[in-house]
Formats: sequence, C-alpha cells, structure tokens
Amino acid sequence: MSSRCCVHVKEAVVIGPCKPTPNHILQLSALDSQLFVRFTFEYLLVYKPRCGSFDKATVTDNVKSALGRALVPYYPLAGRVRARPDGSGLEVVCRGQGAVFISAVSDSTAASDFDGAPCRRAMWRKFLSFHVADVLKGGPPLVVQLTWLSDGGATLAVGFNHCLCDGVGSGEFLNSFADLAIGKQGLVGLDPKPISGRHLLDPISSFCVSRDDNSLSHPEFRSVPDVSGFASRFVRERLMPTSVIFEQNELDGLKKLTRVATFTSFEILAAHVWRSWARGLNLPSDQIVKLVFSVNIRQRVNSRLPSGYYGNAFVLGCAEARAGELAGKGLRHAAELVKGAKERVGDEYVREVVELVSWNRASVDSVGVLIMTQWSRLGLESVDFGIGRPVQVGPVCCDKYCVVLPVCGVAGAFKVNLAVPSTAVDQYLHYLRNAAA
Repeated sequence: MSSRCCVHVKEAVVIGPCKPTPNHILQLSALDSQLFVRFTFEYLLVYKPRCGSFDKATVTDNVKSALGRALVPYYPLAGRVRARPDGSGLEVVCRGQGAVFISAVSDSTAASDFDGAPCRRAMWRKFLSFHVADVLKGGPPLVVQLTWLSDGGATLAVGFNHCLCDGVGSGEFLNSFADLAIGKQGLVGLDPKPISGRHLLDPISSFCVSRDDNSLSHPEFRSVPDVSGFASRFVRERLMPTSVIFEQNELDGLKKLTRVATFTSFEILAAHVWRSWARGLNLPSDQIVKLVFSVNIRQRVNSRLPSGYYGNAFVLGCAEARAGELAGKGLRHAAELVKGAKERVGDEYVREVVELVSWNRASVDSVGVLIMTQWSRLGLESVDFGIGRPVQVGPVCCDKYCVVLPVCGVAGAFKVNLAVPSTAVDQYLHYLRNAAA
C-alpha cells in the first residue's frame, strides 16, 4: 500500500433507531463524565477476501439495516452528549437523532496492507472518514464506516464517544450489531441485554475529597516534575508507529526471567513494555515515570454491575517508579509494581475515584506517563458481519497510547501498538525484542 490511502466515499447517511425509543435526557455517571474520557475511540477491523461468492451490496445493506435495529436497545448511542446545565457532569439528549453510516471503496488497498504498523500515525484515517473531535458539540456518538478493498476484503471502522461506553461495552455492542446483520440474534433475544442506566456508579457522599487525599492514595491523578523535557519532546518530535507481536512462548520466556510463575500475561507484558519504553526514551534517572492502565471494575465492586452494563466501568491502575529504578531493578521489580497497582483496585478504591472525578475533576497528567489499554479481551476478533471474522484488529490511528491487541487466530498471543518519538524508536524496539538486555 502506498503511503497515501485512496478511499472513495459512496454514501454517508444518518441512521436512526428503526423503532420508537425513549425520549428523555439520560444523566451519565461520574466515570462517564470524567475529563479523561471526553474523546472518540476508534476501532479498525480488517477482513480478508472470503472464499466463495457473495454480494457486496447485500452485505452493505444488511450492515446498514442492522445499525438501525441495534440503535433500538442501545438508543443513547443515537443521542447527543452535552454538559449538564449546572456543570455537574454530562448527559445525553435521547431523541433518536441517529448515528452516521458511511459506505466506501478503496481501489489501492488490500487486506494484507494492514499486517504491520502504518508508516504514519494517521495513515489509515480515511477508513473512518468522519472523526468527531469534540464529543460535546452535538456530533454523533457513533460512526460506522464499511470500506470494500481492492482484493475483495473489507474494513469496518467504528468510532465511539467514550463518554457513553467503555471497551467492554463497545465490544458487546459490536457483536450484537454483527449478530443482527447476519440474523443470528433478534432484538427480543439480544444477549447480553444492554443496560443504559448510569445511577449505579453515582457518588455515595456529598463531600469533596481533598487534593491531599488524592495525591496520597491515587498517583494516577498526581502531577510529577518534568525534569527531562518530556512534554515538549512528544510535541516536538515525530511519533513513529510500532507494532510488535508476543506469542505465548515469548511471554513464558519473560516470566522465566523473573523467576515468578504467578505473574499474569498482562502483568509481565505491561511491565516489559513500560520498562522498554522508559529505557528507549533515555530519560534522566530521577524522572518519575508511570504506567497507567485501565482496570475493569464490573467484578471488583461489592455490588457487582449487571451483565450488559455498557457505560464506563473502569478505573485506572497506576504503577510508578523513577526511570533509574525501573531500568536498574529489572523486569521482576517492574512486574511487581504492575501487579501491586492492579491488586489495589477494589470497592473502596473505586468509590474514591468516583468521588475524586465527581467533586475535584481529577484527571491524568501526561508528564512521564505511558497509558496502556487492553483490547485483547473485548471480543473484537469475533465480530462477523457476514464476511467472516477479522484477520486484524486495531486502532484507526496509532498514537502515544499503548494498545494491547489480540492476534487473530493465534491463541495466547498479543500485539503491542505504540507510537514512539523518532529519536527513541530504535532503542525502544531493541529493548522490547531483547528482554535480557
């Protein structure tokens, strides 16, 4: 594929729910309203050419029709997000306004062109032509683009307003949407049944948590000194996309280096990526660096959230160390920090976060921070709209946020996507591929 992707939009329409839906204003939760999630996250699913004949127009019509049906139970995704008049959080105006559906073709791109990292961060931008940059200015919270490729394959790109759903919720929506397209499920028997109410994660007290408490117990919200020009470097330098696969035997090898068998695959991989990133950046030894990662709380709070709850149900775990400590103490120490950060997340921790983001508008600073999100357990690799399962799953744009992805068809394997400053990319990849270095 050339460095310029040629994509021709054939149709762009607004699709509303195919049946009447509740007409009201839905108040979003404190976790939905936090500053950190006020953006659009975007998936790119790649499908190889399918054996046998099928009609592209029929598949396109089925997807388009299924979107209107999916928006009935998931009706807030057809609404519009705005700030509440009193400034206390966000709400959705649910009037059945609709989502955007785009049909497109690319005569210069084949499914195999998505196998590696893109040459540029936004190289695949046109496969989701409509990007909602400001999610509070009346844009649609859901955009879907189906693009047919030159070899008969396809891409399905989907943009979600993060204020309305998290990764788990979006994965459930996409699989239900796909099942509706192929007739596997009907609206009556949709499983899981989507839960739109957000009161389950409301703050339980009316007092303001102090910033001193914030800094003591929640390092994810605490700023650290920039002793390395960290912030300006990520603005000044070109960020180079990288994509590296770790198969099960490689993860087992990382665990053996630590001589601790109890680390999970995520803990050991997250620690290795974090350490490789920090070492690759060649930061001063006293620069504090953090690994901030999402933790699903659906089973971690005392009153467990019901199946089908698709709102934001995650908080941020945070491992923290000085760059010199992270490099010098080895992989085992880094993995212990990640494991400890994950294990701290329980009911009390979650309630503290809800209070903090409700009353103090706590948010994550960027200095010294690597943000990691795990898309490998969302079920994206099983989304079949009638053209088979995807062969690649990833973000539309590769950015400074690390995304851990499934490797379609390879059990136990993960792909790590991350854009790194150009002066650090070679060293980052060296450490990532040579764990013993």
